[in-house]
Amino acid sequence: MEIYYMYTKTGKEFGRHASFDDQPTEVVTDIRPEPDLRDGYIERNPVVTNVQVAPDMSEHEANTQQVHFENRGFAHTEGGWPKEVDPTEIEHVMRYRKKVEKDEEYIKSIAGMIGEVEELVKQNNAVDIYEEYFAGSVADHSTEQPYAKTLTVFRDPSPIKRAASYISWSPDSSAAKCAIAYSILGFQEQPEGMSKRSYIWDVNAPNKPDFYMRSPSQLCCVNYNPKDPHILSGGLYNGQVAYYDTRKGHNPVDLSPIEKSHRDPCYDMDWLQSKTGTECFSVSTDGYVYWWDIRRLGEPVEELLLKERGGDTVLGAVSVEYESIAGPTKFMIGTEQGTVLMCNSKAKTPADRVGASFHGHHGPVYSLERNPWFPKYFMSVGDWTARVWMEDIKTPIMTTRYHGTYLTGGTWSPTRPGVFFTIKMDGEMDVWDYYYKQSDPTMSVKVTDKPLTAFNIQGEGATSDPAAGRLVTVGAADGSATLMELCDGLAVMQPNEKPTINQMFERETRREKNLEARQKELRNEAKRAAARAQQDDDGKAAATTSNGAVMEAEKEFLAATGSRTHESGAGVFEDISPLEVPLRDE
Repeated sequence: MEIYYMYTKTGKEFGRHASFDDQPTEVVTDIRPEPDLRDGYIERNPVVTNVQVAPDMSEHEANTQQVHFENRGFAHTEGGWPKEVDPTEIEHVMRYRKKVEKDEEYIKSIAGMIGEVEELVKQNNAVDIYEEYFAGSVADHSTEQPYAKTLTVFRDPSPIKRAASYISWSPDSSAAKCAIAYSILGFQEQPEGMSKRSYIWDVNAPNKPDFYMRSPSQLCCVNYNPKDPHILSGGLYNGQVAYYDTRKGHNPVDLSPIEKSHRDPCYDMDWLQSKTGTECFSVSTDGYVYWWDIRRLGEPVEELLLKERGGDTVLGAVSVEYESIAGPTKFMIGTEQGTVLMCNSKAKTPADRVGASFHGHHGPVYSLERNPWFPKYFMSVGDWTARVWMEDIKTPIMTTRYHGTYLTGGTWSPTRPGVFFTIKMDGEMDVWDYYYKQSDPTMSVKVTDKPLTAFNIQGEGATSDPAAGRLVTVGAADGSATLMELCDGLAVMQPNEKPTINQMFERETRREKNLEARQKELRNEAKRAAARAQQDDDGKAAATTSNGAVMEAEKEFLAATGSRTHESGAGVFEDISPLEVPLRDE
């Protein structure tokens, strides 16, 4: 067997060591100038020299590995008990506690911890670490430039991209989840193999959907139940209505029969205020409004055919607005003809269920919402404008300028009375702040190059939620949904903003009422002038008819007496010869 031995030695121990000492100066070489070379020298003028003090750095790119998050649940039980002790049995727990409390080590441990706790209690009594030093103070954001920061983009995981047609935020603000309905609403434009799934996304884990909802037809709208964040309602492209429970799987828990459902796609629906929290209603372009109870979706509880009061034309519904603070039985419908209908589900007669009509848009009303701070004022979005209305006036009190492209949606801010949002077909989102400016949007954000199709803001309807009004989700036609965070200036209410906006709305309301009264007065004057003119014409015609009758009577009389007559412009005169004049007997 061969034996090896390895001898190790550091590098500094190899070779001859350098030795340094002082030496006199020595000229190694001497290069003298050559005058002949000066003739070939050309002076460069000007001379540009770059001087870089910082060292040169190289640049490279690296793509890090994507991290996928998963949410898993686990069962937590009370721990720390011995195996022979059942914590659910009170007798076992009491017996074990008496045993432990008699132990000397337990008493020593408690005595040692009491000293530490006593020191902390004294510190808290001396200084309140939870005291809010600036409670009640309001920051002034009027001078800062408004902005919106993009946090992430939710993309449709299906290979065939569909538009994000509807967005709904979870009522549980701590969960930070939003449900997005994906669909292709074009007639006969659904390709084969298109996915019919819609997804729920978690803001904290945006790389893949948190939950998916499977349906027999593509979802056109989806809405969270405001009382239960696990329950969602959905309107399908084939007109059916479904409801989902995330605790019971991905398929609908119940589905309305197709013969009892809408004949057109169910474009919008909303939950009603009820004791059970299971009632909702849906609208469609077939002209019907159906009320449902998700406990039995076999047939609608009630229905309403949308016709204007005194009209026979059926109007197709595109959007719906329901707010319990405006009245538990009141709701509004936005139609594809551009009309907004004020409805009451508990009217005295069926004819009174559809009340006032508001005309102003030249196309479908894609979005309709009441102001969360002043419910009697509402906003409608359609054609090229967004309009602010008051319930008692048939004309809008405020209107945005006409844009160069169609508006496809919008909503009010839940935290600021004078702020609302609109989205457009050119991929821009406009933020209007009426507290500072009414003629132009305060901020315009280019979200994407594709048309924007859906919009919603977190905390809608929850003005007291501190997290409300900051996160917005904007859906596009290519299936992407951009999550954006608004700055404090657009999310935090400004000082005296609520009374200022209220005064502005009341001022514009009085102005519209005065204009409406003046127009009514002008119409009445025009009617009175037309009546007087008609009366004068009738008098002249009657006088002409009377003169003609007198002339005809004179003609008949003279003809009967045999007298010769001739007519003149002034009347009829008798022509008698002097020979025919009878002589008077003397």
